[in-house]
Amino acid sequence: MTATYLGALHDPYARAAQEDRCAPRIALKLPATLRPSGAQGFQVVVTDLSIAGFSCDAVTGMRPGALCWITLPGLSGLQAEVAWNDGARVGCAFANLLSQAVLDNLLARYG
Repeated sequence: MTATYLGALHDPYARAAQEDRCAPRIALKLPATLRPSGAQGFQVVVTDLSIAGFSCDAVTGMRPGALCWITLPGLSGLQAEVAWNDGARVGCAFANLLSQAVLDNLLARYG
């Protein structure tokens, strides 16, 4: 993590800006597989999800801007871009919005 990024974690304005979402996120516990570009996938727990992105518990060195794929139950891999990484959790934005029907189905099963 860069010093600039670490400083942003302690800046209230920067933290608030990270929470400015284009779609509401819903808290849940969803088993998934996260695969960084060019690497092996590993098991994670998605802790919030929206049509635009997700965050998950993941100890990884993926940096903001890195491409990854998340495989949610019953779906093929979905491309996403890392938006932030605090060392224990990763937040990502989907390359293509998740359909509302798919989100509703996942929430009905895991929400």
